[in-house]
Amino acid sequence: MTVGSDLGRRIVHHRERLGLSCEDVAELAGMSPGYLRYLEEQPGSPSGGALYKLASALRTTVDELLGGRTDRPPGHGPAMADPVLERMDEQECLRLIEKGGIGRVAFEGSRGPTVMPVNYCVHEGAIVFRTADGGPMDDDLRTGMEGVNLKIAFEIDRIDEASRQGWSVLIQGPAHHLTEPPDVDVTPWAGGERNLYVRIVPHQITGRRIHSR
Repeated sequence: MTVGSDLGRRIVHHRERLGLSCEDVAELAGMSPGYLRYLEEQPGSPSGGALYKLASALRTTVDELLGGRTDRPPGHGPAMADPVLERMDEQECLRLIEKGGIGRVAFEGSRGPTVMPVNYCVHEGAIVFRTADGGPMDDDLRTGMEGVNLKIAFEIDRIDEASRQGWSVLIQGPAHHLTEPPDVDVTPWAGGERNLYVRIVPHQITGRRIHSR
């Protein structure tokens, strides 16, 4: 499929993120599948009402579809009225992160506390990401002792600024350097030779969800 604009790319990204077909999204947004395919494949200027319905169908915001968040930090604006912060159990936390994406690893690096974004996937109940052999993260995540692994943290969150709702998941566990690449599909956005696979085995999983009453 040819994608003809930034809007089209964002529509496709959110549709595939939800595992929906073009027909599924068109029905949810109250538009024809042909028009949705046109928006995905050709530069177009849908009306404000159409964008709002499309964003709702894709469980995102008009601002995100139009790329308004690319140069603006999230979290601006007032909180929702009467918010509730709810603790999630481990099963719900794992369900939310199972599709992979971008998260953050946190550890005590050679220059102090360090947090870095990584592309990750969930494989056999563990978090897997890639880094460069011999790079700073490779060195920082090794203890230098056989069979002793460094305990690190992994965090991922999703926030819907339009509804002021969202969730975050925190996983803590040892980081294992894999001697053979696992059969997983995880491609770092940073590119380059990142052939070292690291697996975080969860020892503790916690999560919070914020929503209105």
